[in-house]
Amino acid sequence: MDWSKVFNEVFIIGFLTASVRMAAPLLLASLGAIFTARVGIINLALEGIMLVGAFSGFYGAYLTGNPLVGALFGMAGGALTALILGFLAITVGANQTVAGTGINIFALGITSYLLSVAFGIGNRPSAVPSFKEIPIPVLADIPIIGPMLFNHIGLVYLAFLLVPVVWYILFRTPFGLTMRSVGEHPKAVDTLGGNVIRTRYICVIISGILAGLGGAVLSIGQLSVFMENITAGRGYIALAAVTFGKWNPLGVLGASMLFGAADGLQLRLQAVGLKIPYQFLLMLPYLLTMIALAGLVGKTTPPAAMGKPYSKQDAR
Repeated sequence: MDWSKVFNEVFIIGFLTASVRMAAPLLLASLGAIFTARVGIINLALEGIMLVGAFSGFYGAYLTGNPLVGALFGMAGGALTALILGFLAITVGANQTVAGTGINIFALGITSYLLSVAFGIGNRPSAVPSFKEIPIPVLADIPIIGPMLFNHIGLVYLAFLLVPVVWYILFRTPFGLTMRSVGEHPKAVDTLGGNVIRTRYICVIISGILAGLGGAVLSIGQLSVFMENITAGRGYIALAAVTFGKWNPLGVLGASMLFGAADGLQLRLQAVGLKIPYQFLLMLPYLLTMIALAGLVGKTTPPAAMGKPYSKQDAR
């Protein structure tokens, strides 16, 4: 094998570009999960929300022939799925881990069923209209950095631009202060006249919109198709990125890039025909997730009210 060619094609341009591209759906879902985590909701349903978003985005693009409308479908599908989590976790007060797991199983089943209903078994479109790359003038021509950062679809740019936006909302706005307070001491917020339930529902819906958009990036931004279980555990990786990033948008950006790099690496290694079974390469992102959570994260302190239902009656 020509290792100089491998180095040039994999580790310089192809790998770095793929890392940014693969990080985008994780980053969108992770930013969404910050909203739920900061108000005390464990969003284990992230995998299912992304899956529904991927299907909704794909079907929306198929119906309208417009990937932008497809992305809106993906956001709506994600928001509706997240509302199920909100109802179970906030209104019913169900165990959030169990509720999230149930939603993931439901999403896997319902998207497979709807796919068969919409297109019939074995009669699916090979591709739907998808987003095209938008090279940023001048910047896209910079060697290495240009294709890595400035030659992607619009949703990739949006994912990275949302990082400072979410950071500003979280740490520089009254709503962000309310969010963080609800996640730490909901009774205090309630006592001071804040609305804990409404704040939690708003954040769950925002989380669903962003995670649904992340799913749509997979189906109509990267592949132009939808297949069963297209997310393949990326929702769980996004959730790990939130913990790894310690519930901070900047930390989540770094974690998403790390996991995206692992995903991009396994793709590039497969592309150059490395003599390693592809199943081992596919394990890279998940292996990195386990290592990160088990040994690299260190001691983390989640919001104090994480996973705890809240009601005014119980608080009295």
